[in-house]
Amino acid sequence: MRRPSGLQARLALSLGLAITLLWLVTASVTAVILRQEMDEVFDSALRETAERILPLAVTEILGRETEGVTQRLAAVRAHDEFFTYLVRDAQGRILLQSHAADPAVFPPWDGPGFRDTPTHRVYGDDAVMGTIRITVAEPLAHRASVAREIQMGLGLPLLVVVPAALLAIVLAVRASLAPVRRFRDRLAALGARDLSPVSVAGLPSEIAPVAETLNGLLARLNAAFEAERSFAANAAHELRTPLAGAIAQAQRLKAETGDAAARARAAEIETTLKRLTRLSERLLQLARVEGGRLRLDRASDLRIPARLVIDDLARAADADRIALTLPETPVLSDLDPDAFGILCRNLVENALRHGAGDLPVTVSLAADGALVVANDGPVVPPEALARLTGRFERAGSGAEGSGLGLAIAAAIAERIGSKLVLASPRPGHQTGFEARVVLPVAAPKPQG
Repeated sequence: MRRPSGLQARLALSLGLAITLLWLVTASVTAVILRQEMDEVFDSALRETAERILPLAVTEILGRETEGVTQRLAAVRAHDEFFTYLVRDAQGRILLQSHAADPAVFPPWDGPGFRDTPTHRVYGDDAVMGTIRITVAEPLAHRASVAREIQMGLGLPLLVVVPAALLAIVLAVRASLAPVRRFRDRLAALGARDLSPVSVAGLPSEIAPVAETLNGLLARLNAAFEAERSFAANAAHELRTPLAGAIAQAQRLKAETGDAAARARAAEIETTLKRLTRLSERLLQLARVEGGRLRLDRASDLRIPARLVIDDLARAADADRIALTLPETPVLSDLDPDAFGILCRNLVENALRHGAGDLPVTVSLAADGALVVANDGPVVPPEALARLTGRFERAGSGAEGSGLGLAIAAAIAERIGSKLVLASPRPGHQTGFEARVVLPVAAPKPQG
């Protein structure tokens, strides 16, 4: 039999087996003691019966006119006679017997006292100088029957008490381990980037040190991750000013020089510095979404930041290239509008950058919180599609961009309990690419 792996099952099984064995041992010892006490009581009854009947028998026999006559006493009413007796004289003649007495079960007289035959327990006594002798017999089967009834009386409660005890043990163990289960559930609810300590309130003293040690480990891991995110954010932030200055110097050099080669080289430097600036911005966004709070205590309409992001991108690109579709009713969500803006901007910029030519990019936000960004272009192979949400992954080796846009979007979706779903070709088309994420939305308020 396989041993249970759960602590609750082990405790319930161990305590249940212990109680069952203890009950069996107690019942067995009690049965042995009761059997000894029962034998003493029955022996006392045998002797008392003999001592009460013998004086009456002597009076009756001595008052007879004829000696040696056997007299059988009739029963007053039908009943089971467990004690039977014979009264005999010194020659062994039966002078008096009970109505159910069978002389064959009575052994020859060999003096007063107790003795056993194969079938009966007998007691003998005498009077009148040993001339009148009484023997009282009790079937051993009667004692065995009473002993079995006692054993059954002790054993039958096992059928009720043991299952009830097992159920009580299971409930008690379950109630006792409830804080441990709550701690497990709280621990399981932590996300991949949520390393906050878990409350140890109510935990048993044997488990609390383990939980506190685990919280200490989570705190150290969180500090290490915070240091990493802080370094990335600070480094990206500190790069802004020198990068802006370097871009300005490259632009000034390009404007002042008359050498075509130097002007081309300055333009290349400017392009490289602008790419580095975009990369630092993406790193700042990644640090923001990985370490910041993305869900607020209040709900806001996501249509507003969606319009702002699309309007800003439309000014930098062809205004007719982005088609935005919004519902007529507000899309209320507790998602931080800044985080939504980062998500929307990265998905749309990715679609603009990798879309085919001047074909439009469709952006739609549904009332149920589904944000869908799609473009037209070449189909992305499935093996490449599965890697696109990784950091610094691009659709091709020559593709533009930092390789962080979809990684940032996937990180936001994971932090809010959703998932970024990528499809290529886009549903219902032979070509293109689609990114879809379902955002948390508040339940609509009842009208009235």
